[in-house]
Order: sequence, then structure tokens, then C-alpha cells
Amino acid sequence: MNSPTSTSSSSDFVSIATDQSAARSRRSGTGSEVVAVEQSRRWHDVFWLGIFLIHLIGLGFLLGVLGLNRFEKENRLNIDKYTPGISRNEAGLTETYWPLYAVAGGIGTFLGWTWMLLLGSQATQMMKVTVHILATYLAVISVLCFWTGQIFWGVAFAVGAALQFLYVISVIDRLPFTMLVLQKAVKMVWNLPEVMRVSYAFMFAVLLWMALWSFGAAGVVASNLSDGGQWWLLVVFSVSLFWTGAVLCNTVHVIVSGMVFLVLFHGGRDAASIPANSLMKSLQYALTTSFGSICYGSLFTAAIRTLRWEIRGLRSKIGNNECLLCCVDFVFHLVETLVRFFNKYAYVQIAVNGKSFNNSARDAWELFQSTGVEALVAYDCSGAVLLMGTVFGGLITGTCAGVWAWVKWSDRVIMIGSTSMLMGMVLVGLAMVVVESAVTSIYICYAEDPLLIQRWDADFFNQMSETLHHRLQYRSARPRDYRFHDDPIRENASI
Repeated sequence: MNSPTSTSSSSDFVSIATDQSAARSRRSGTGSEVVAVEQSRRWHDVFWLGIFLIHLIGLGFLLGVLGLNRFEKENRLNIDKYTPGISRNEAGLTETYWPLYAVAGGIGTFLGWTWMLLLGSQATQMMKVTVHILATYLAVISVLCFWTGQIFWGVAFAVGAALQFLYVISVIDRLPFTMLVLQKAVKMVWNLPEVMRVSYAFMFAVLLWMALWSFGAAGVVASNLSDGGQWWLLVVFSVSLFWTGAVLCNTVHVIVSGMVFLVLFHGGRDAASIPANSLMKSLQYALTTSFGSICYGSLFTAAIRTLRWEIRGLRSKIGNNECLLCCVDFVFHLVETLVRFFNKYAYVQIAVNGKSFNNSARDAWELFQSTGVEALVAYDCSGAVLLMGTVFGGLITGTCAGVWAWVKWSDRVIMIGSTSMLMGMVLVGLAMVVVESAVTSIYICYAEDPLLIQRWDADFFNQMSETLHHRLQYRSARPRDYRFHDDPIRENASI
């Protein structure tokens, strides 16, 4: 630590902080801009708000009709006469399958609440276990699918297990820094109990919607439609549940990230400069002027993030295969272009500045590029680790419901298990998003002004700065960087 190299690194850390602070001053001046924005919020992405509400009302009506048609009496609403060409299965009753979805909702809620209750003491251990056990669990489910004769799903889960294993191997060297960031994020949200109550409230709201959703899904499973007709309806309902769950999760993301940003910006939750009723204001903005932006971003962000993680993991392990590297780089840059307009850091900008989703995503990405923090964000795998926890919770939920279905109706195992898995993922995701919100806010604050992080946790600031320094050195030393000389991040790295 007393070597000249260490002294040089320390000066580099100071230089990074100074450069980032100067860039922030050029962009936003002082904190008064945040206050000004709070007083002049405008509605954004209203079209997508309308689409989401229309979809919610229309699908809610359809779910109620399909569930009621088989509730206590077959063909109560006489709908079967409209589907004579696709009616092949023996009809059942909605209440026959509805309890299985009730069990799935209960297990998902239990897992989500357990995660939040253990957040302060065992969160890191839980995340480590999830990272290493998920591939094994997927492989076990694959074997069970083959054993029950579900060849397609057995292959699908086997491929998922292989991809999970390969991804963990490709990012194994990043996990120590990732766990450090997650520990600090947990520390932040654990000291803000009010944001935990927000997550509990939204979980209750999701359960209310899932009661109606599972009622309709049970009606579809009980219908006399052919297997193909039932699957098509369940796929449509699952996409709707995914979008609805993502909207609610990202609404919590906006509320929590807004609170975390204020705490870091003002130097603590007890600071006299924090606006009064800041939590209620964040909640108000998230459910009114910014809700359209949340609905819009929730459609695309998750899929683009997952694709980006997989491509980054593959790209780092290709080696010297120039042909394969060229193909992967082409896809990588297409995804990177999408990331500029669809990324999770947009939700912090929405919470703080009240901008539209695309403008918020672009501003956040340009902020990272102009300060070099994009190198640190790309190195961090906290989002992937939290997604693994969400998937693991969903798999446990789906397995429990699937086992019960297999005991009673072996031909409905996959149908009930897969939809129950999605329910579990949404419920567990509402618990995970609290930590992810803190992570995104920490990175935005570090890019805006590193001294905000230094004031909050000096040791963490030093570790972030050291990692950023190493990542910029690594990028500048890469022999292939000439291919990306137009990228401003590489230019910053070389400088």
C-alpha cells in the first residue's frame, strides 16, 4: 500500500472524482434543478399509459368471463357454442384448479416476505446460494420432465441449466465486487423501513390482481378447448401478467430509487434539507405523471437486459476466434444501441427529474459514458444475481404447484406449473426490486458526483474508485479496442 503504484492509483481516484464532479457541474449545476423539476412535473408517455389501462380493463373482463363460465357449473355463460371447432378436451370446473394457483400465490408471497425479512442479516448468503444452486435446480427439473415424458420441457430446462452454468463461469471473477455492491444496497434500504412498507403494499396489490388472473387461468385449464387453444390463451394471459408485474415492480423501483437518491444527495435520511413528505411525493409522481413512462419501459427493458448479460458473458470467453467474435460484436452493438434507450437506470432519472422514459434512459447512459462509469456498470452483475433469485423463487413456486397437479392430473402438470412459476417470479421480484433500486441509485449518484458516495461510505467509495480505475486500465490495454474507436467510452479509457 505504500508503493508508488498505490500512490498513483490514489491520485487517479481523486482525478476520477474531480472529472466526474466537473462533468456533473456542467450538466446540472446545483441541486436546485432537482427542486425546480419537482415543482413542474409533466405527464409523459401518455399513449402507453392508455394502452396499459385499456389492456388491464379488457383482459380483466375476459379473465372474469372465462373463470365464471366454469365456476360451480359447466358452461354457465354458454360460451362453448362459440368454439365448436376447437373443443376437444373433457370440461371441468374452475374451482377444481383454482386452489393450485392459490397455493402458488401463497408460496410466492411467503418467499417474497421471507426475502425482505432476512434482508438485513442473511441477504448476501441467500444471493450466493442462489447463484450456485440455480443451475443444479434447473437440471433436476429437467430430469423430472424427462421422467414424466415431457421431452420438450426437459430439453428446455436442460438448456437453461447449461446457459446458467456457462454464465456463472464467465462472470465468476466479477462476483466479489457484485456482492460488495449488493451488500451496500441492502444496507441502504434496510435503513429506510418506509420503502420496505411500499414493497409490502404493492405485493398485496399484485395478490389482488392475481386472484382474478388465476380465476381466469383456472377457467381456461378447466375449459373443453383443445390443448393448443388452452396454451394460446395461457400464453396471452402470461404476457399480460408479465407486463403487469413488471409495471408494478418498476413503480416500486421509481419510488425507492427516488428516496435513495434524496438520502444520498442530502447526506442522510435525517438531513434537514430533505423535502417534507418525500416518500408520498415519490409515490404520487410514480402513479400519476410518470406512470406512462413506467408502462412503456416495462415492455422492453427486462428482455433487452437479459440478452445483454448473455452476450457480454459469451463475448468475454470467445478468445481469439475472430470470425465468431465479429458476429457476436455485431449483435452486441445492436443490443448496446437498444440499451441507450431502454435501461433500468432510466427509472432513477424518472424519479428525480420526471422526464419521459427514452429521454431518461438516454440521459442516464450519456451520463455514464461521459464520466467513464459505464465501465463499472458493465462489470457489475448485481442485476443478473437478483434476476437469478427471482427465477429461483419462481421455480420453487412452480415446482410445488406442479407436484400437486401431477398427483391429481398428470396431463396438466406443465400447464399449471409454468403459469405458477410466473406468479412466483412476479411476487419474489417485488422483493428483489427494492435492492435493485438502491443499486441503480448508487451508480447514478456516483456518476453525478462521487463525493456523494464518499460522504455516505468512504471505504465503499475507495473500492468503487479502485475497481473503476482497473476497469479503465483493462479497456485501454485491450488489443482489439481499435475496432471501437468511435465509442466515447473507449476514448475516455485510452485518455
